[in-house]
Order: sequence, then C-alpha cells, then structure tokens
Amino acid sequence: MISKDDIEAFEIFNSSQMNDYQRAAVSTAIYKKEHAVIYPALGLAAEAGEVANKVKKILRDGKFDREAIADEVGDCLWYIAALCRDLNIDMQQIADNNIKKLKDRLERGVISGSGDKR
Repeated sequence: MISKDDIEAFEIFNSSQMNDYQRAAVSTAIYKKEHAVIYPALGLAAEAGEVANKVKKILRDGKFDREAIADEVGDCLWYIAALCRDLNIDMQQIADNNIKKLKDRLERGVISGSGDKR
C-alpha cells in the first residue's frame, strides 16, 4: 500500500545537483564530436551489461559485491550525462520529468503496471 509519506517524498525531491554532475562528468569526455549520441548510447548499453553481469555473479558465486556494482552504475551515470549533453538535454530536467511521471502513476495507482503510457 502506498502511503501519504511515499507521495510526499516526491515533493521534497531536489534534482538541482544533477546539472552540476553533468557538467563535471562531461568535462572528461574525449570522444569525437561526429560520434556524439552514438558513442555514449553504446557505452551506456555496455556499462548496463556490466552491471547485469556483476549481479549475475551473485547467482553463480553467492557473493554480493556492492562496490563493484556501484562502480559500474557510476559508469552508467557518466554515459547518461554524456548522452544528455549530446542531446542538449539537462539531466535535471530528465530527473524532474521522471519524478513527475512516477508521482502521477503513484497517485493514480498504476505504479506497478506495465507499459510506457499508463
């Protein structure tokens, strides 16, 4: 059951640091301009695969390596920042829009459904 506190958590969300992270992260980008969008999109897919691989190893080895997974998630975040920069989109706006969408789904009781348009 979703509580009022759950919904109020959306009200205190502050994404203002997302753009600061984006600027800092992309200052380290060294790929060619003609590879904009393509390079970070492929990098994001590769890093997401590395996250999945580390999680998969929990099943195989029975060992949960939180730091190794977090490191790969950080790499995903870097690629997201670069992709957003290449698309001329602020990470803050993406975070804000996503929170609004999730809050709306939560309030309408469709947070656990499936599909993009719910």
